Amino acid sequence: MPDKDSPFNTENSARDAATDQSDAAKLAADSAAEAEVSKLASDLNELRQTLMRRQADFDNYRKRIERERAEDSKRYTARVIEGLIPIIDGFEQALAAHREAEYENYRKGFELIYKQLVDNVTRLGVERIDPLGKPFDPHLHQAMDRTETVQHEDGTILQVFQPGYVFHGRVLRPAMVRVAVHPGGASKEAAN
Repeated sequence: MPDKDSPFNTENSARDAATDQSDAAKLAADSAAEAEVSKLASDLNELRQTLMRRQADFDNYRKRIERERAEDSKRYTARVIEGLIPIIDGFEQALAAHREAEYENYRKGFELIYKQLVDNVTRLGVERIDPLGKPFDPHLHQAMDRTETVQHEDGTILQVFQPGYVFHGRVLRPAMVRVAVHPGGASKEAAN
């Protein structure tokens, strides 16, 4: 039996102690590495979440800017068209005024220019309100006069003084009209 104090036992004990310390150090290092990996995984997940939120915020911003640009474009186009409407009216009046044969060549030229102008404005998205014979709608029409009659339904538009125009659902100018009213209906003072 080897002696407890023999050099072999001391070496074995020292080796065992070193192995125990080495194992403890490995466990501590593994535990520290696992904690570090866990912290890095948590940080990575947090960064991913932040990135996803930023991407969503950017997408929302981009969509909002696109909507605002489209609305701005519609507003600017509407302003241009509002400026062109009196010109269209002037063409219509000029074409209606000169029906004599001596003005025929001028008339054809005016009709061509008028047609081009109306076609271009229509291509931009303008719709003409020409409500003759339709029911009065205060959102689209402006009553300039009323005529008492039983020949037409109450509120029917009898005459259009000036056509109206709508651009993408927005009334640029209401149609100015004469409306049929049944006798004994509301008085003129109540309607005005």
